[in-house]
Amino acid sequence: MSSSQDLQIRLMSDPLVYYTAMLNDIKKASQYIYIEIYRFRNDPMGVRFRDNLIKKCREGVKVRVLIDSWGASSSLSFFNELLEAGGEVRFFKKIRINWDMFTKGHRRNHRKIMVIDDEITYIGSANISGYSFNWRESMFRIRGLIAPKFKQIVSENFRIYRKYFYDKQAYTKTIRYNGLEILRDVPSLQYQPVKKKFLELIHEAKREIIIETPYFLPGSSLRKALADAAKRGVKVFVHIPKKSDVGILDVLTSKYLGEMSEYGVQIYFFVPQNLHAKMFLADRTHFVVGSSNFDYRSLRYMHEICLAGQHKNLVRQIVSHMNETRKNSEAFDYDGWMHRPIIQRFFEWLFVPMRHLF
Repeated sequence: MSSSQDLQIRLMSDPLVYYTAMLNDIKKASQYIYIEIYRFRNDPMGVRFRDNLIKKCREGVKVRVLIDSWGASSSLSFFNELLEAGGEVRFFKKIRINWDMFTKGHRRNHRKIMVIDDEITYIGSANISGYSFNWRESMFRIRGLIAPKFKQIVSENFRIYRKYFYDKQAYTKTIRYNGLEILRDVPSLQYQPVKKKFLELIHEAKREIIIETPYFLPGSSLRKALADAAKRGVKVFVHIPKKSDVGILDVLTSKYLGEMSEYGVQIYFFVPQNLHAKMFLADRTHFVVGSSNFDYRSLRYMHEICLAGQHKNLVRQIVSHMNETRKNSEAFDYDGWMHRPIIQRFFEWLFVPMRHLF
């Protein structure tokens, strides 16, 4: 009987390791390469990926690339040679200046997926960009027949790349494969499968919850669930960067850290570099990994992709990664937080009404 253990899943935190693996798999592709990604930069790393895709296109491999237009850091002209070779490139929902620009424009495609030949899938936290070399990421290489499921997901989003109205219930339906769940978020207040899974695992946790995220700004229901878990004796750990790439969000996050600490949530700041990994682990058995941040914006307004379930070998890798993260982190200083500058408190208060936007 098949199970999730039939899948070979490898967690990679070092950009040199996962970029090398991705490029090697691209070179071996013989049928297709499908990519759905938030950022595909026009920099040396982006050029290297693009040029390898061009080569595969010329060899007859079908290449399809979907990039978020806001996050891209590249333009259609950057892909001209790929298009001439027969590749397909689309930019997800370009921002247009009109009366409802704000309503439509801030809903982005934040997914990171690459699927190769019905055999290899990559999902996780990293974009195709050289700046990732200065960040601690979480990329997952999955070998196995779950790949066609991810191919279907990329194909579906490729079709609706410019649409604002579509069947959100259908596009957030959980896809199951041998005990694992593929969770798809789209901008929606009604359908939020990733948040629902977080809440489910937090409520069911008996011993331990570990969260690793670059942006920790959960809504009231998630904050309450974490606080309640800590109150009933569950050890709750949150790993976030000492300094993320979004300074305003760091200030806003600070407002909630004292409150969470008072409830018993243990917070650690990763010091060496930006922590951009996105992982959730409950009782060292159940995980959620992928592109979702633990914040308002990601869970309400973004197209995200996560894999959830149980997989003993992957859990061991996640635990090892998180232990290494904590070894290089410093604990939250509650007393220092209580005596933080008045100007910081003012900006925390000022940004609260805009917390959904960061």
